[in-house]
Amino acid sequence: MKPHAVVIPYPAQGHIAPVLRLAKILHYRGFFITFVNTEFNHNRLVKARGPESVKGIKDFQFKTIPDGLPPSNSDATQDIPFLSQSMSKNCLSPFLELIENLNESKDCPNVSCIVSDGVMSFTLDASEKLNIPEVVFFTTSACGFMGYCHYAELVSRGYVPFKDESCFTNGYLDTEIDWIPGMKGIRLRDIPTFIRTTDPEDIMLNYNIVQHTNASRAKAVIINTFDELEEEVLEAIRAKFDNVYTIGPLQLLENSIYERGLSSIGSNLWKEDMECLKWLDEKGKDSVLYINFGSITPLSPAQMVEFAWGLASSNQNFLWIIRPDLMNGKGSVLPEGFLENTKGRGLMVGWCPQEQVLAHSAIGGFLTHCGWNSTIETISEGVPMICWPFFAEQQTNCRYACTTWEIGVEIEGDVTRGKVEKMVRVMMEGEEGKEMRNKALEWKEKAHLAARVGGSSYYNLDKLINETLFNSKI
Repeated sequence: MKPHAVVIPYPAQGHIAPVLRLAKILHYRGFFITFVNTEFNHNRLVKARGPESVKGIKDFQFKTIPDGLPPSNSDATQDIPFLSQSMSKNCLSPFLELIENLNESKDCPNVSCIVSDGVMSFTLDASEKLNIPEVVFFTTSACGFMGYCHYAELVSRGYVPFKDESCFTNGYLDTEIDWIPGMKGIRLRDIPTFIRTTDPEDIMLNYNIVQHTNASRAKAVIINTFDELEEEVLEAIRAKFDNVYTIGPLQLLENSIYERGLSSIGSNLWKEDMECLKWLDEKGKDSVLYINFGSITPLSPAQMVEFAWGLASSNQNFLWIIRPDLMNGKGSVLPEGFLENTKGRGLMVGWCPQEQVLAHSAIGGFLTHCGWNSTIETISEGVPMICWPFFAEQQTNCRYACTTWEIGVEIEGDVTRGKVEKMVRVMMEGEEGKEMRNKALEWKEKAHLAARVGGSSYYNLDKLINETLFNSKI
């Protein structure tokens, strides 16, 4: 009888993608998989990729649970605080019911383990109630995860919540936090941003304290990183948790076991534009800047205008992903004259196959919000970064990219066309950009070594499967 893993991501694009990768790898390694989306995202997948995308294949099926929010037809990421609050209150009962139905079904083996997104800890209540072992997968960097793990201590030591609004602008964010193990030189501004509140009842502050405290209840913690990249912080995490498996970059592990039957199973909630790859084919090596702010970050009309004119003034080639909800439903307000000014050297599309774009020889830099998926993917392809972090642990990733890994430069403070033009030129023309590109290529080599047979991440994946998931006993 095959082991049966129920795999459930937090219902946002940046979580679904890596959790689905892990599910596909486990399927390849002999597991029956039930992948659980919310009804809202299930419908978005069907809309973006067609009904075939959720049909599943042999021993890999899709199921849904409600998220507890009012129905919506919107093709956009839901409000994160409301979604988090709703799932905490409403998802345990339907999740329990789903597992009980799976165990009664003749179409699949009994559920032997749960692989849950680390910020969905209602699943741990289900795991304990049903006596089914669970591992939690945190889709952040290790440095971001460690930051979240210290939220409760930041509160107990009086750093958070902020005393008043002046703390956002008076230099308080530059306070160094010198007591988080494995994170030298970290400032308050580098800690995941949900601490930036004056409200002790803030939803996301308290949600993250609960989720990361609950991680110790799981049989193991999984992180999509590799040992060499985040050595010091991982040492500190391993001192805190009994079983920590670093199995990244996941896309490299997935590529190494690529299987034709799984290619129909994808995670993009927007339709991908494949024509941009042909456009890149016509450009020279390292000559195009790729711009993508991920699946959640919104731009204000003013920021859109500054980015646009900064790109135009830089005179560089660029591929800019302007997803359907980038402007919070306001429509993309590209300034008048921008398209004429950048004709032939700029291409804007709604969404793209990011890994293929980053792997393209024409890409010389990546202007990014520093979400972890984008960061680990760009490290895997040896592409340096212009960092414009927006929220969550993006600030932490930016700090490490610019200082520890030496593969990034940051657009600091409010975005202006002058700053954008300057950073784009630094990246695409200057000596500094060349040095970052060389450093990025070194990290690429280390990432690929970690994911190969005999590498640390490949070895950790084996350990996760053989020692924890196959030997699932509480």
